[in-house]
Amino acid sequence: MLKNILVLLFILAFALGAKAQELQCDVVVNSEQVQYTDRQLFTDMQNRIFEFMNNRRWTDEAYRVEERIKCRLLISLTEMPEIGTFKANVQVISVRPAYGTGYETTLFSFVDKDWTFQYNEAQPLDYAENNYRSNLSSMLAFYAYMIIGMDNDSFGKLGGAPAFDKARAILNLAASQGAVYPGWKPFESNRNRYWMIDNLQDPQFLPLREGIYTFHRQGLDLMAENPEKARKSVLAVLQDIQKLSQQKPGAAIIRSFFEAKSDELVNMFKTAAPADKQAAYTVLTQVDPTNNSKYEILLKR
Repeated sequence: MLKNILVLLFILAFALGAKAQELQCDVVVNSEQVQYTDRQLFTDMQNRIFEFMNNRRWTDEAYRVEERIKCRLLISLTEMPEIGTFKANVQVISVRPAYGTGYETTLFSFVDKDWTFQYNEAQPLDYAENNYRSNLSSMLAFYAYMIIGMDNDSFGKLGGAPAFDKARAILNLAASQGAVYPGWKPFESNRNRYWMIDNLQDPQFLPLREGIYTFHRQGLDLMAENPEKARKSVLAVLQDIQKLSQQKPGAAIIRSFFEAKSDELVNMFKTAAPADKQAAYTVLTQVDPTNNSKYEILLKR
């Protein structure tokens, strides 16, 4: 009897553990530009950031192990102005599987050039809701919720709203408590953490938020089954973003969208019907001129 109870408890514990953390986050800290004798510090930094992102529950939602969101933080340290203080450029990437395929699509891609933080091996890297602990933990928690919000938006229309609310709360607290650190305020840049979350919560950007759902659920997830219908859905999303871009030129979230999707869009439309290919080319070259050279292939027959 006791043996059966222990087995049952083990199974229950395993089941609870299987519905745990939301993120499967790879972390890379590149310290080549920083001159510092104790290189173990950077290994420790990488390990602790990895644990911070992966070993905590960010929401009350139940995630199975295979449902965890794959993401990556590429942290390139650029400067150590003083011992324990670091500046960095960070690329945040998350991916999502396309239904019925082995393909993973880049869902979120953003380069944040405003990372300034203090790091000390002796101090814990911790996060508490409604309590500012450090700029590093605030930035990491902010992007954890951005990743979760974008993923949820792709599976349910406007499903990322609760996570984006959490990201906004972190931003507000960091802007007041960590005021010396860049990236949290609107006047510092037109493309920073402030503008990313502001765009996502601005009612004028609802076409893009809803478009993220349509792009993935009615586009990519149907691509293997009905590519022509999937392309039509994606083209409609691009046309909505084109209209939005005319109203909000240079918006941070629009730029982030095409950083994530430009290569994928080329691959999607290069085998489309001529009319759809031409329509995609016209929209893409207008709304995303930075990548015009990529889109030239859509003119080839």
